[in-house]
Amino acid sequence: MEVILLPKATGRVIITSELFKAFLNCPTKCYRLSKGERGVGNSFADWLAVQKGKYKDEGFNRLAANARTKEYDTGHLDVAGLKSGEWQFVINCVVTANDWESRLDAIERSARPKPGKRLDLVPIRFVRSNKVTIEDKLLVAFDALILAGMTGHKIPFGTIIHGSEYQSLKVKTPLLVSKVRRQIEQISHSLSDAKASGPVLNQRCTDCEFKIICRKEAIEKDDLSLLSGIREKERKKFNGKGIFTVTQLSYTFRPRRHPKRTASKGEKYHPALKALAIRERKVHVVGRPELKIEGTPVYFDVEVLPERDFYFLIGIRIPKSDGFIQDSFWADKIEDEKRIWDSFLGLLSTIESPTLIHYGSFETTFLRKMLKRFGLPANSGIEKTIKQAINLLSIIYARIYFPTYSNGLKDIARFLGFEWSEPNVSGQHAVVWRHEWEKSHQLALKQKLIGYNEEDCMGLQQVADFVSNLSMPRGGSKNDSTTNVMNVESLPREDSFKFRRMDFCLPEFEKINQAAYWDYQREKILVKSSKRVKDIGEKSRKRKTVNPRVNKTIYWPAPAQCPKCSGSKVYKHWATSKTVLDVKFGRFSIKRWVSKYLFYHYRCPQCGAVFQNPDRTWGNEKFGPNLRALSVYENIELGIPQGRVTVFLNQVLGFNLTRAVTNKLKASAAAFYKDSYEGLVRKIVSGRLVQADETKVNLKPGIGYVWAFTTLEEVVYVYAPSREGDLVHSLLKDFKGVLVSDFYTAYNSLDCPQQKCLIHLIRDFNDDLLKEPFNKEIKDIASEFASLLNPIIETVDRFGLKSRFLKKHKIGVDRFFKRLSHSDYQTETALKCKKRLEKNRHSLFTFLNYDNIPWNNNNAEHAIKAFAMLRRDFSGVSTEKGIHDYLILLSICETCRFKGLSFLDFLRSGEKDIDAFAHTR
Repeated sequence: MEVILLPKATGRVIITSELFKAFLNCPTKCYRLSKGERGVGNSFADWLAVQKGKYKDEGFNRLAANARTKEYDTGHLDVAGLKSGEWQFVINCVVTANDWESRLDAIERSARPKPGKRLDLVPIRFVRSNKVTIEDKLLVAFDALILAGMTGHKIPFGTIIHGSEYQSLKVKTPLLVSKVRRQIEQISHSLSDAKASGPVLNQRCTDCEFKIICRKEAIEKDDLSLLSGIREKERKKFNGKGIFTVTQLSYTFRPRRHPKRTASKGEKYHPALKALAIRERKVHVVGRPELKIEGTPVYFDVEVLPERDFYFLIGIRIPKSDGFIQDSFWADKIEDEKRIWDSFLGLLSTIESPTLIHYGSFETTFLRKMLKRFGLPANSGIEKTIKQAINLLSIIYARIYFPTYSNGLKDIARFLGFEWSEPNVSGQHAVVWRHEWEKSHQLALKQKLIGYNEEDCMGLQQVADFVSNLSMPRGGSKNDSTTNVMNVESLPREDSFKFRRMDFCLPEFEKINQAAYWDYQREKILVKSSKRVKDIGEKSRKRKTVNPRVNKTIYWPAPAQCPKCSGSKVYKHWATSKTVLDVKFGRFSIKRWVSKYLFYHYRCPQCGAVFQNPDRTWGNEKFGPNLRALSVYENIELGIPQGRVTVFLNQVLGFNLTRAVTNKLKASAAAFYKDSYEGLVRKIVSGRLVQADETKVNLKPGIGYVWAFTTLEEVVYVYAPSREGDLVHSLLKDFKGVLVSDFYTAYNSLDCPQQKCLIHLIRDFNDDLLKEPFNKEIKDIASEFASLLNPIIETVDRFGLKSRFLKKHKIGVDRFFKRLSHSDYQTETALKCKKRLEKNRHSLFTFLNYDNIPWNNNNAEHAIKAFAMLRRDFSGVSTEKGIHDYLILLSICETCRFKGLSFLDFLRSGEKDIDAFAHTR
């Protein structure tokens, strides 16, 4: 066999195999190479290029083994060179055709051609990795296309020699030629541009020589490709909408409500929310991620040589109360892989209830392959531990958005404050260090690898601790400024179907919109063109300036003595007056009532002090108590918005008030009744019964939650910025009565007897039956529960909520749960119902043991409905202070209603104690 070695080509063509290969990976790299640029700074790319060169040299040696070689006198191989000589392989040659050029690793010729016969040529490519990609096949097809153009004969197939064993793969080139031609057209179009379109980062940047340069440019441009979670198709879709930067994308995020029907589905990943987290430098959380670690957490990380599929290092970190245990298992050669696996399992077997925690699918693949290769020791008892390993990335994905461009462990851990001893280290560096160690066996390189693996475990633990803290209930606001964590639920939602002030992107639009307002049109435009509209405006303004007539003038007497020296002789100093606007209630009427108080400032001739009579009934208030009572009554009990209350007072009673006045009257009333409100809270907490429910409210800066706590006669509304259970726990920590509530889990941890609302349970049963009308199992459970509850309801209707009459039904309850425990259900819905009933067994029929404890949460739900009616008027416009004022007054109003009292009469009475007011009635 004769082998021809060709020197490096010197010719220049438009498209080369180097450019073709680069374009398949990244058009930006192709453009840079076409301009003669060379990247620096990526040590892994440099090392990989050296390894590929060595792999190719070894491949050349294998082809040339036991064969004669001779030099070829030109860098390019032509048809004559293909036909001449007694050779089977041409190595490292350059061929050209149609302005295309390719440097082939090798060409195989099946036999020496005869005159007039076709050349049987096979292009050969060496690929170092064990896995052959579509890019490798297209490159061979590119070689075949050029050979076919040069020889005039079709090249039916090519060969890829790949992997550590130099295996041969046959590639049918005619199937790929059309795709190769399309790629060539795209390359020609790309290289014809005078300037590159800009770097687009992708997964192939890791082993690219231009990695550092492109990333720097992408950061300067804030390019969308910085976000590793965006695919090329999605990025182009954003570009089509005019979104090219991460900052632009961040402004497109809109929080959405999650319907109950989609609760079982996984969260959808939002690139815009990732961009928002980066812009605000805050962690954004969707819902509450759940990281359940039952037992001892074991953080582990593995290192691998991917081209050999050889796992050579396993690192483990186990936290203890007094520190931690760090261990590593090292394999010198591939035969040691089983040894380190057995050592890994042996350590796990010594830990009580171990829970494996890792990051990403890399370790998941490791566990699966190790189980397949070596299995588990007999009676090891750790099969469950292996199969239930926690992938921390799966919990973070689409739920926790860190202000990092990727969800890589190193990016997130660095954001949380953890740093690796080696700057900008990655898994590729570990591969390089391992190869260097295999050559030199230097102890320093081994320690370097083990240290890097240990730091990976430490970083993993820090990220896991952060996620675990997010899983815990948090008090106060959902937004924690100390850790820069923001819950997406707290972000304001925009509703395009509400009347609201429009935010315009352009200031010119704002100016145009201002000119279209109704008031602006009437007061600025139409008055200039219509005399009638002008007269109407003048009359309305004239009517507004009319001062109300004084109904009663009161002369306030002089003080008996000087308040400073107690002198009995005082002189009038100067006169002044005070006008108080109020209303007067008749038996069947209301009228405006204006009182004018005339009084003097006095001077004491003995000490020179200037003073006035301190015994005044009107204080510093401009508005009387009856006007405040009427305004609050209309706003709170009648549900009339404050703006409409102002219109009523002005139009019907002849006042000249603004919208701010009614708000001040509300705030004044809330301050007056604050002690009454706090007394209601103390009375409810110290009682024998509390019924609780909660609902959401939209506020000006975000959202909040209102909790209603009721007895049979009192109601209290409490605001909280979140739906966490901390408010309930702090308010009811000393409560020892019975709590009636729905099935919200925040109530379960309270240390008191509880009664779950059976109406909620009945509704859920009914929903399940409507969804699955042919599910006999759920129908049987619902029927048995209804048969159990109906006699109890009949007893309640006959004798009331008296335990001496209700206790007889406890036997039926025990029989129901006994039958339920022995039932073997097959459908998922029935199993969930059974589990729910058994879980809440001790809180479903608590009312059988107590007097006057209802079996439903009707009082609290009724109170929530009253708040919902009021919420329609201020939702989205009230502040946190404003909602507190509303809740104080609504608590007083609903308590009066529960006690059968008139809220208006209570407001007019001036009394603060509702029970004392009730006794007067």
